Amino acid sequence: MSMLKKIIIKTKRALFSEVVGNNTSLFLGEGYDFSELREYQVGDDIRHIDWIITAKLQKPYVKLFHAQRELNIGIIPLLGGSTYFGSHKSKQELIAEVCSIISFSAIKNGDRFYGGVYSSGFEDFITPTKRMFGVYKLVDNILKFNPLNKEVDYKSLTKNISSKTKRRSVLFLVGDFFKDVDLRVLNKRHEVVLIITRDRFEENPKELGYLSLIDPESGERIEGELNKKVIQKYKKEIALNDSRLYKQCRENRIKFTKIYTDENPFIKLSLLFSKK
Repeated sequence: MSMLKKIIIKTKRALFSEVVGNNTSLFLGEGYDFSELREYQVGDDIRHIDWIITAKLQKPYVKLFHAQRELNIGIIPLLGGSTYFGSHKSKQELIAEVCSIISFSAIKNGDRFYGGVYSSGFEDFITPTKRMFGVYKLVDNILKFNPLNKEVDYKSLTKNISSKTKRRSVLFLVGDFFKDVDLRVLNKRHEVVLIITRDRFEENPKELGYLSLIDPESGERIEGELNKKVIQKYKKEIALNDSRLYKQCRENRIKFTKIYTDENPFIKLSLLFSKK
């Protein structure tokens, strides 16, 4: 069985099983289908304040609703040389699974999705669709893409996405994010969700002695000793990179999660959307 078929069957079964099938939309927004109460946060629409509960609890609470309007779901897998790596399975395969889950979820909720593989620019692009064929096309494009000797152009990400869509969307960016990316402008135009895909070994490498490696992004040969000192410096740089990324997400109220290659992406995505 091909990798494409395995991923499609696995993710489709997870989304359309009897257990999950009775759930309503994961996305919350304007509408008439009441979801729950939540304590008021700065920026919430004051028209949604429940004054009776607010008076009882002496704290302002707002009503949340399941979205009744059709949402635009953007799915952008970010593929560079670093996504070729994986000790359990490649990050590229994990990204394909994540994108399959999100696109199937969009169809299940009656929403359109669009998107495509992004590296130095868009390598291909699927226009808004509700068809199952779109899921197959997106996943197939991810798996067939050769990320070696390629680097994700984060600086032009906002410009390139904006050129493809003018409508406000729930925008999923799926990649390993090992370099700085400015999401502030993009988040003003869309509701951005970050899915960080990693392998545990690349965050916590072991001492392997002298190595001769090929940089998967530049294609250059790298030689040197992978000892305790080098590993500590490397891990510090990763921690600083992630700290900057998390801070940006929190300051701009961007939802994010990290999924490792040995984890179940469906469970991690479900946990992400269960957070209010």
